[in-house]
Amino acid sequence: MTPGKELLYVALGGSGEIGMNVSLYGADGKWLMVDCGVTFADPAYPGIDIILPDLQFIEDRVADLAGIVITHGHEDHIGALPYFAADLGVPIYATPFTAGLIRGKLEEEGIAKQVKLKIIEIGGSVKVGPFGVSFVPMAHSIPEPSALVIETKYGRVFHTGDFKLDPNPQVGTPASPEQLTAIGDKGILAMMCDSTNVLNEAASGSEEDVRAGLHAEIARAEGRRVLVTSFASNAARLQTLASCAIANGRQVCVAGRSLDRILKVAKATGYLKDFPETVDFDTAMRLPRGKLLIIGTGGQGEDRAALARISSGSHQLKLESGDRVIFSSKQIPGNEVAIGKIMNTLAERGIELITDKQAHVHVSGHPGRPELAKMYKWIRPQMVVPVHGEGRHLTEHGKFATAQGIKRSVVQKNGDVLRLSPGEPKRIGFATVGRLLLDGDVILPADGSTINERRRLATYGQMSVAVAIGKGGRIIGQPKICVQGVPVEEDRDPFLAEVQGAVIKVLSTNERNAEKRTEAIRLAARRVATRWTGKKPVVDVMLIEG
Repeated sequence: MTPGKELLYVALGGSGEIGMNVSLYGADGKWLMVDCGVTFADPAYPGIDIILPDLQFIEDRVADLAGIVITHGHEDHIGALPYFAADLGVPIYATPFTAGLIRGKLEEEGIAKQVKLKIIEIGGSVKVGPFGVSFVPMAHSIPEPSALVIETKYGRVFHTGDFKLDPNPQVGTPASPEQLTAIGDKGILAMMCDSTNVLNEAASGSEEDVRAGLHAEIARAEGRRVLVTSFASNAARLQTLASCAIANGRQVCVAGRSLDRILKVAKATGYLKDFPETVDFDTAMRLPRGKLLIIGTGGQGEDRAALARISSGSHQLKLESGDRVIFSSKQIPGNEVAIGKIMNTLAERGIELITDKQAHVHVSGHPGRPELAKMYKWIRPQMVVPVHGEGRHLTEHGKFATAQGIKRSVVQKNGDVLRLSPGEPKRIGFATVGRLLLDGDVILPADGSTINERRRLATYGQMSVAVAIGKGGRIIGQPKICVQGVPVEEDRDPFLAEVQGAVIKVLSTNERNAEKRTEAIRLAARRVATRWTGKKPVVDVMLIEG
């Protein structure tokens, strides 16, 4: 499919899910990609930490790809770039802070010299093939979030990216209502709009309000150590925490590689200039307890992050009974169990926990209904296309936009190819979409044999049967049986003896066909396991002929 004299839109990720955002716009024979993100661990994929979008649709049309434009630096918008950017072979356009994060990722992957990374000033514009792209500063939970005005011969699109409305964002200066209204005055065909918090009746709130809540909760912990965990990328929250530390006479210790990276890039691009000098772990542990504020990663329950190790006592930084941990972040759906495990460990040690349910210590970076309504009023699009949400978010957003007076709402999902113009918006095709898995250093299909085998092993366990066969088919020694993940526990020895007996019985027949003999052994061993456990483990058979 090659775009003709029309404006097309297709999401390869981020529509029908929260995360892994990839959008394509098509016009005059070319495609423009907006964002290229990942999503994170899912219990459905054992052993996998990072999930990538399947970009086959645009990889098959890579000669028609004009460039990649990035709205902001969150992982669900930039995390897939190190794995695809070199092969896609087109320039990446981003504002300075976002470009700094991307550059670090490309360097880690060893491909920085192979990828053209072009920096666009905040509020700047660029021509990418037939597309004119203007960056519009917004507020979010990371520096330099940008909405995009994408201009084509067939209409103008306002792509919000992730945003909220915050009159006092602490970091950066978002576009004013007057500036957004001026964009709407020029006419907007379609607004691709953040749907994450469309179910929230209230506005998200200002970062300035969180400052007061955090200050109060830190002050209440007089004489005790305080650890605050938040998203590392939330530089505004880091600024807020620094101010709270200074106001409460505490020094700051930072725990987590991602925090170190964000601080480095933020300072290099002009942010957090007054962030206090941090103390190292040894110095932190020598400070009086009431003179330390720890900012740590791991509020989503990540088992290798700083908070998990601190909670278990395996980190250089130590907390004791009476100390306080403040969760200055929202629980991402799917992480509840992991977060709860860490919270339980902390609580059992007598450490006090504060979340946004007990105090005003967090605000979201996404718009609630009042903010969406204001954005509609300023931009006045002919249609709203909900993105960045699960199916329920997209559907509800479509209804809400229509109720607010928007002429059309077009609810789509990953893979739907929409013609936005000319004529009425309509679905004209379907693009290949899906998930790829980063397994160590290897990228695998999410529905491939490797992950299916891993699921079977995780569910049923595994048995190995090794038999040495001499001349004339005579067994040499005893069959060797190994089991992993088969629930025999204290009955292991009698279980293995029965499997050995079943294998010997098979080998005592006159069957000489190697394949048939191997299959007979496999079935015999599995029948024993099923009789003992009710499970049907994976059975591997090795016949070693001497």
